[in-house]
Amino acid sequence: MRQFTAIVNPTAGGSAGAAALLRVARPLREAGASLETEYSRSLAHAQDLARQAGERGRVVLAVGGDGIAGGIGGALSGTGALFGLVPAGRGNDFARALGLPADPAELARVLLHHAPRPVDTIEVESAGHPRTVVLGSVYAGVDALANRHANHARLLRGAASYYLGGLRAVATWRAATYRVTVDGEEHAHRGYTVVAANSAYYGSGRMIAPGARVDDGLLDVVLIRAAPRRLFFTLMNELRTGGHIDRPEVRVLRGREIAVAADREIPCGADGEVDAVLPVTARVLPGALSMLC
Repeated sequence: MRQFTAIVNPTAGGSAGAAALLRVARPLREAGASLETEYSRSLAHAQDLARQAGERGRVVLAVGGDGIAGGIGGALSGTGALFGLVPAGRGNDFARALGLPADPAELARVLLHHAPRPVDTIEVESAGHPRTVVLGSVYAGVDALANRHANHARLLRGAASYYLGGLRAVATWRAATYRVTVDGEEHAHRGYTVVAANSAYYGSGRMIAPGARVDDGLLDVVLIRAAPRRLFFTLMNELRTGGHIDRPEVRVLRGREIAVAADREIPCGADGEVDAVLPVTARVLPGALSMLC
């Protein structure tokens, strides 16, 4: 029987994390599993707790949103520790990519009985930030600015905060000139954003990279070129289905290592949390994380 250590992010939706864990804890304990709970004071503290639990042979559960999932998953990348998610944040995009069930009893069955699955992680190096490892995607441009606005939204949650953050970002954005290097080949790009995606989803359910797979050893690189603002708003709506990739303003590349620079200071984010600026380098770490999904 697996032994679990759940690490709760108290700031992910207020009490939502604790409530989500309670709903899953009951079927876990009824099945005879051991479950201990740790409350993190910060992302760094959550990562330390995760490493300690993994070293004791426990399954580490990240309870919260994509930020704590990416932070803890990154900390466990390459360690061999088993990792699981109890989604309780605004976006839950990596949980969506893994197909995790929303029903607590079904999620408990996954955590108790499913075999571990190796998934890829992303090693990230950016200006002014130490090396880090994340799970879902790295993005540089108007979406990073939108994410910054969403994170500071006090009255809105979930998809609404991301959508309004996007409107605010697009209204003030001017196209940037990027240098995008994929596996050593340089590509000129002028536009709104560059996204290196391990997961199909970002921004609370938006399917930025429909072809991305978490276990294929590659990153899908999505480039959205300069376009009239009204067309970009249309593209934003098409992100719900992934239909944007059929437009001529969108280009998709694939590779193992991506470097992105620009002609001015451009914000850069990852998994909804890393707030940095270009240049950035992202490289895939194939099968580096053992997940229950």
